[in-house]
Amino acid sequence: MPSAAQGGTVTPAVTPADAADAARLVSFGLQPKLLPARDAEYADLIRRHREDPPFARLADAVAAGLGLVVLEVSPRAGMAVAAAEDSVFAVRMGDYSRRAASDAADRFLHGLAHLATAAMAFPRPEDLADDGYIGRITVNGIDAFVRQACRRLEETAGANGENTDPATDAPGLEAAWRVYMRRSATGATKDARRLAGSTTGIIGKAVAFLVDSGFLQRTGDEAGGTYRTTARYQLQVRDMAGSAAMAELLELGIVPVTDGSATLLPPDDAEALDLAADAGLPFHS
Repeated sequence: MPSAAQGGTVTPAVTPADAADAARLVSFGLQPKLLPARDAEYADLIRRHREDPPFARLADAVAAGLGLVVLEVSPRAGMAVAAAEDSVFAVRMGDYSRRAASDAADRFLHGLAHLATAAMAFPRPEDLADDGYIGRITVNGIDAFVRQACRRLEETAGANGENTDPATDAPGLEAAWRVYMRRSATGATKDARRLAGSTTGIIGKAVAFLVDSGFLQRTGDEAGGTYRTTARYQLQVRDMAGSAAMAELLELGIVPVTDGSATLLPPDDAEALDLAADAGLPFHS
């Protein structure tokens, strides 16, 4: 039944069916690999959210009650949500890294792998602003990028006369390059698989997690694995783009961010970087 609202307007009452539809839309948003183009009911609910303001407010309220932040509701991304810190749906990086590795140094490197993946996928501000932009990355390319970053940090420390021994309390990326540079890029097993604790093994776990989360899509096996970004990942990286660590990584000047260049800057001494064999550099459309 309609109810009279202040000012004489009439607002339809929320029905149980409306609440069920709103909750259904949020449940679709919690399925990271599902897109509206692949599900007619999902597409209908996305359309309703965009065209029916009362329903949109109801769905957003359901999401908020579950501790979710609505990043975007659109045909391209679906209902893209991020979990707030206190949400039962939150997947904290610390929880992820503890599951991925028991060693503290490995957990640190997993965090660096995720940071580098985001930086390589969207190295320029205009990449994040362009809804049609698709970043393409490779496992070996990310490893090449991080090793160049480590070399740049090592050179800076040496030029400043700083101690280059490991320092656990070093801020930002300063502690990262010491650990990363001492780790093998691939390691070796009897059947030629990369070791899980190698840097490409750690990056491989990180991108696999991003695939499972609906942030990346695997496109091939070249260069350790090739991937393309999704609209959901672009929204997530927009949310973290202002972080100090990501800004510090880009400011090293390893990725050209002033034009449309699609590669890393060439290293001064590639042989000294311990790159994976046939390391494929990331490229962008």
